[in-house]
Amino acid sequence: MAPKLGINLGYWGIGPQGQEAVDIVRLAESKGFESVWVAESYGSDVVSVLAWLAAQTERINLGAAIMQVPARPPAAAAMAGATIDMLSGGRFMFGFGPSGPQVSEGWYGVGYAKPWGRTREYIEVVREIIAREGPLEHHGPHYDLPMPGGTGQGKALKLNFHPLRNEIPVFVGAIGRKSVEMAAEICDGWIPIFFSADAFEETWGEHLAAGFKRGGRDRSALEISPSIQVAIDGDIEVARNVVRTGLLLYLGGMGSRETNFYVDLACRFGFEDEALRVQSLYLDGKREEAFAAIPDELVDATSLVGAEADVAARIERFTAVGIDRLICAPVHLDAGERAHTVERLAAIVGAAAPA
Repeated sequence: MAPKLGINLGYWGIGPQGQEAVDIVRLAESKGFESVWVAESYGSDVVSVLAWLAAQTERINLGAAIMQVPARPPAAAAMAGATIDMLSGGRFMFGFGPSGPQVSEGWYGVGYAKPWGRTREYIEVVREIIAREGPLEHHGPHYDLPMPGGTGQGKALKLNFHPLRNEIPVFVGAIGRKSVEMAAEICDGWIPIFFSADAFEETWGEHLAAGFKRGGRDRSALEISPSIQVAIDGDIEVARNVVRTGLLLYLGGMGSRETNFYVDLACRFGFEDEALRVQSLYLDGKREEAFAAIPDELVDATSLVGAEADVAARIERFTAVGIDRLICAPVHLDAGERAHTVERLAAIVGAAAPA
């Protein structure tokens, strides 16, 4: 079955914003896109943008890709999610991830030790709050509620309104081996970035299988929803350079020489020499050389850029490996070209869907 389509607005100020963002989301909604997704790092936040979009759309689901765990306590995330879900008539989807040590410790002031243990427990607390089965009592290694000490007046509370749903889907943005196992074990969905359909089984197969086994679940329990940059027709070379710019940022700037999850992932895709060279050049301040060192093959492996027939053939590969949803970020800079990409994506996937 052809994958569902989501549209990814990415980070505010980098992708479309303001009325352009509303226009492209409404177009996607009218063409049958199932969801819209929004990102946060150390700028605009997910909650504000999704609440704003909730009021300007009717059917399209509203996904967080992702809400950063160190950005807010789990109770604040649950409150925001339950509120947007209520305002939108049940269209919200959680998406969580721990960010990286630079942002967690440098921006939020939250230690990065055991990031995925913290994320697992964070998800547990959020689900307990949304279930609203009683006052929140949670005592774990990362979250102890009500907190001990303090004034001694902390009280076990529960959400003071009835959420529209007592279960809201939880996705995680994960690319590490153990984090992907966790996604398969406990989550409703998984959002990988820099995803390669061709390398899917060899990169992720054993880790997904291990997670499903641990959770007593099977493949049908997890919606695999890679986030991928897309451009159909138009100025393909410009679009490819936009993809290359994103790769440059993640391979070079999203981490240190010691810890960069995206470099590790590119190595596992078979681009070890290239990824390490890009990272080294970037961290040495040689940005232009680093940009030029990103091979076309890595751009092609991690995006959907090209003529409509080429993109349609690539989407068939995603269908063949059982991808449930493509979260598509149109990368053309021109609004008309972005709209063309959305329309042609809908046509491609619609033609592939069973009658």
